[in-house]
Amino acid sequence: MIYLDNAACTRLDERVLEAMKPYFFDTYAVATSEFGYSMGIDAKEGLEKAREGIASKLDANSDEIIFTSSDTEASNTALKGVAWALKEKKGKHIIVLKIEDFPVLNTAKVLQKQGFDVTLLDVDAEGFADLEGLKKAISKETVIVSIQHGNQEIGTVQDLKVISEICEEKDVLLHTDATHSFTRLPLSVKELPIDLITVSAHTIHGPRGIGALYLRKDTPINKFMDGGFQEFNLRAGVENIPGAAGFAKAAELVTEEETRRLEAMRDRVIEKSLSEISDVTLNGSREQRLPQNANLTFHYVEGESVTLHMDMRGFAVSTGSACFSRSLEASHVIRGIGGDHERAHGSVRFTFGRYNRMEDADAAIDAMSEVVERLREISPLARK
Repeated sequence: MIYLDNAACTRLDERVLEAMKPYFFDTYAVATSEFGYSMGIDAKEGLEKAREGIASKLDANSDEIIFTSSDTEASNTALKGVAWALKEKKGKHIIVLKIEDFPVLNTAKVLQKQGFDVTLLDVDAEGFADLEGLKKAISKETVIVSIQHGNQEIGTVQDLKVISEICEEKDVLLHTDATHSFTRLPLSVKELPIDLITVSAHTIHGPRGIGALYLRKDTPINKFMDGGFQEFNLRAGVENIPGAAGFAKAAELVTEEETRRLEAMRDRVIEKSLSEISDVTLNGSREQRLPQNANLTFHYVEGESVTLHMDMRGFAVSTGSACFSRSLEASHVIRGIGGDHERAHGSVRFTFGRYNRMEDADAAIDAMSEVVERLREISPLARK
C-alpha cells in the first residue's frame, strides 16, 4: 500500500518510539515535584525537556506550552477557555473561519448554543480569509478570533502576519490551528502576536494521543477540564510523558530538506494531474500552500468511487465526498470556497509524508489517470 493520506495520520518514526520507550519501562512514574522520589523527579525532568522541545519550534517559553491529548482538545481548550474567561468582562462574540477543521467549528457551535454570537468568516475562491470582512466583524464584544494556519483539506496557508496585526490593533485575542503546518512552515510567536496555537504530533510522524496548546503568558483562560493540578493547573489528568517525549522527538526530526522533498512530490502530483488528465481543478492556492498537500477535483466522477478504485490498485487517498463523511454532507471546505456538490464529490486529497518517494507520486497519478478514464466511461455525471 502506498499511503498518501498523511494529513489524517502519519506512520510513527522508529526514532520517536525509541525516545518514548524509557518512559514506558524505566522512568514510568508519575511526574512529581523536586520534593518527590527520584523516579518521579526524573519523569518530571523528561516532561519538561519535551515541553522545551515543542516551545523551541514556536520561539516560545516552555511554561507557555500546555500538553493535551490531541489537537481537538487543544482547540477546545483555547476557544472555550477564553470564551468562558471573558464572557462577563468583555462580551460573547467569537469569529472563526468558515473552512476551519471540525475541532474549531464544532466548538464554536457548542459555544453558540451556550449563548455566544458566532461569526463564520468568509473566504475567497482559493480559501484565503476575507481580511476586510474580519476588520468589520470584530466588535468591542469579540473575545477571540480563530483562523487556521494551513487548511486541512485544500492546503491554503493564511497570511498570519496580517491577520495577527489586525487582531492586535483591534485588541482581540487570536487563536490559530497549526496542526497541519507545525514544523513544516515557520511560525514564531516572537515575530507574530498570536495568543494561542494548536499543534499535534500525529501529522509529523509522532504518536497519536498527544497534542499541545501554546498559550501566551497572561492570556485569560478558564480551566477546561476539572481534576488535578497538572499542566500549570490548566489541564487535569496524569501527564502522558511518553507521548510528550515522542512529540518533541518528532518535532526535532522534521527538517527543511525533508519539507522541500514533500513539496516536490506535491508539485509533481499537481502538475501531472493538470497536464495529463482532462477536466481537473486544483483546490486551494497554488503558491501559498502546505508543502505536503495536493487537492484536486476530477470532474464527472465521484470521489468515493475514485478512492475505492485507487485502494484496489494499492493507494490510500482521501476524498471530500459526502459518502465518506459521517455527516453525509459534502466537504464544507470545498463548499466554502464556492464549489458546488459536484466539485466536492470529485475532490481527492493527496498528502505526503516522510516515507513517500517521488515514484509514489508518479505511480499515483498514473493510476489516477486510469481510474478517472474508466469511471468517466460509466459515470452518469460524465460530459457527453
